[in-house]
Amino acid sequence: MRETIPLNRGWLFRRETDAPSAGERVDLPHANVVLPYNYLREADYQFVSFYEKTLAAPEQWAGRRVFLYFEGAMAYTEVFCNGRPAGSHKGGYTPFCAELTDLLIFGRENRLEVRLDSTERPDFPPCGNVVDYLTYGGLYREVTLLVTEPDFVRELRVSPRRTAEGEIVEVAAIFGAPLARDAELRVEISGHFARREAVLHAKAGDDRLRAVFSGAEELRHWSPQSPSLYRARAELWREGVLTDRAETRFGMRLCEFRPDGFYLNGEKLKLIGLNRHQSYPYVGGAMPERVQRRDADILKGLGINLVRTSHYPQSRHFLDRCDELGLMVMEEIPGWQHIGDEAWQEAAVGHVEEMIRRDYNHPCIILWGVRINESADCSAFYRRTNRRAHELDGTRQTGGVRCSVKGELLEDVYTFNEFIHNGGETVFRSREEITGREEPVPLLITESNGHMFPTKRFDHENRLVEHALRHLRVMDEALGREDLAGEISWCAFDYNTHGCFGSGDKICYHGVSDMFRIPKYAGLACMSQRPPEQGAVLEPLSLISRGERDGGGILPVWVATNCEFVRVYRNGELVGDFAPHRAPFPHLPHPPVLISHLMPQNIRLPLPPALREEFTRFIDERAEQGVLPDLLPEDYPYLEDLSLRAGLERGALTALLFETAGGWGQAENTLRLEGYVGGKAVLVREVGEAKSFARLDVQADDTVLRADGSTYDATRLVVRALDTLGNLCPFYNAGVSLETDGTVEAIGPGSVALVGGCIAFWVRTRGKTGTARVRVRSGDETAEILLEVREGAAAAPAAAAGGGTEPAACFAL
Repeated sequence: MRETIPLNRGWLFRRETDAPSAGERVDLPHANVVLPYNYLREADYQFVSFYEKTLAAPEQWAGRRVFLYFEGAMAYTEVFCNGRPAGSHKGGYTPFCAELTDLLIFGRENRLEVRLDSTERPDFPPCGNVVDYLTYGGLYREVTLLVTEPDFVRELRVSPRRTAEGEIVEVAAIFGAPLARDAELRVEISGHFARREAVLHAKAGDDRLRAVFSGAEELRHWSPQSPSLYRARAELWREGVLTDRAETRFGMRLCEFRPDGFYLNGEKLKLIGLNRHQSYPYVGGAMPERVQRRDADILKGLGINLVRTSHYPQSRHFLDRCDELGLMVMEEIPGWQHIGDEAWQEAAVGHVEEMIRRDYNHPCIILWGVRINESADCSAFYRRTNRRAHELDGTRQTGGVRCSVKGELLEDVYTFNEFIHNGGETVFRSREEITGREEPVPLLITESNGHMFPTKRFDHENRLVEHALRHLRVMDEALGREDLAGEISWCAFDYNTHGCFGSGDKICYHGVSDMFRIPKYAGLACMSQRPPEQGAVLEPLSLISRGERDGGGILPVWVATNCEFVRVYRNGELVGDFAPHRAPFPHLPHPPVLISHLMPQNIRLPLPPALREEFTRFIDERAEQGVLPDLLPEDYPYLEDLSLRAGLERGALTALLFETAGGWGQAENTLRLEGYVGGKAVLVREVGEAKSFARLDVQADDTVLRADGSTYDATRLVVRALDTLGNLCPFYNAGVSLETDGTVEAIGPGSVALVGGCIAFWVRTRGKTGTARVRVRSGDETAEILLEVREGAAAAPAAAAGGGTEPAACFAL
């Protein structure tokens, strides 16, 4: 039987320039250097390093095959065993294996050495030119040792299909080499009280066998609403003895892009998504399972159903969680705009194969991206990538992300980055303008917004609000367009980049959330589109402070909410109920609410019904234009005329409007917002000017961590400065420090400054069990939280029954 042994603890790490005795003990995932949050030097991670480890090889391994499986090593890797080469690999985003079978000395300790070149080498993707993200460095994903019999199942490919006779599940068992002897292959699929078995005779010389299970209509279909998962198992038996077993997880999922949209299990479904970079502050992609999985939960909470792994294959833990949550994925090969020489292209074709072989069985993946992001047409190259993808996977289509219109379409889906929206009426061009084709083809918008309107969480309020509205506009446009399968906005999280991109501190502030995964107004707007049963949302996109608006005033107030209506009180007096503002967002499931006035209901305006309707319509128009209380020049004579027509003093309506819009020098405003669903107030928020700093708050994504996993565990602690109404103080940028008792420690610096009134720390376990008391201090202010580190704790967010993918569900030989 095979053995799967994690090799993530106790590596000796050193730079090539260090003396061999200067190494430090590290655990994987590991970043080769801890970087600053911003103003970093991208050259700091670009160096050659060594990772070394001793490996005891028992004598009983003799006659078996032994592999070292790397899930991700950045970027060019050479592996040595006892000083002899065991293999090499170009590229940091796809897995690879080094076979140790003939290099080990059994019954002895052996020396493993990994030489890792983390420079941005021009001979394989994504480098060769500048790249709008950082490649970082290190053994930043896990490493596993695999010990197998000479005859073993290298990988399982589970293919749900629809045939003329009905739905089937095909399970292909691919062997590590042609079988040396006859054997029996037992294949099983199981889950949700279903179990199907097949027994196949495997002959010597066979390199693969297929089992086909018909009547798969009876299985539960995987979907965002019901992400049902099954397990497939293949066992090799010889003379009544089990010699090898391979398992994987899959979903009964049928997906297809057609010219009229995307279809999942035969039903049309609009795709609304975000792009994700896997990078985190300080350590790039070097985060363990729990943190990678948490990103999928965060994205699901943002109200989307699709994520694009821009611009490279990402952690299997992230994809596992997408499987469990029903979050669909477009996964693409590494690269950004540049196409290199023939050897470079050969490496890219290899990445297509490594990506698909690793992730074939993830039901969340609905589209393979087989084109270098935003690259020019290159017919011969992209015929190769498409051909290889279709050879490996006949169940999914391909896309190729471009940013120029009327490109050559070699893929199945025209995937396009559309950045035309600048706040005006045009959001996306027509399909014919984009594709240049009269005949309809499947079209998916893969980026929008982003670098066209970079927004920091501490920007001017008007910019933060416009950022949110732009994201709502592109969602609304996609939902209303029959010629689009959907859209994937750029992007989920801010990220570090090279100096020739992004802002002056080498951060691309393109995310709806910041790099610490804390949402900006745009993130709150995205969250408001989720169904109320997934969590009610009531978020005013304003601080309700006159100094935040050009010219003063606090109107209009946009409220991101999935409630049916919002009841508004001003300084304790009822203003009224405000419904979602559907006119500019006719297709959104939950348009934002626009609070256009703050006139208490007990104000009795002596206006006839017709004039009252005219006045209300005027207020709504000016509120949507964002000019209240500073009216347009032509508004003053209009309001004077309206006052006179109503028999009021000439300036009565102008004064009333100015006072109730929160003009300069009026009473402090505090608004109480109540969100109603099903006739009940489900959320209440208070926000306003009568506030001051109150306290620091710290919240953990997870309060129970695991001490005995295959490597260290980690979680995020979000720190916020809150005012007396319980809201964020975005201009409270004091320094904060993290203090622990030694059970956990910070990943990155333990002392930082708040960014926009908040920040996050990630903390990791240190091999000890017990209660970790964590304090966050800022001057005299202290917040405290307790974390439990114990053996046997689940890898939260909790995995579905049966766990996720194997660490080497497939591996290259």
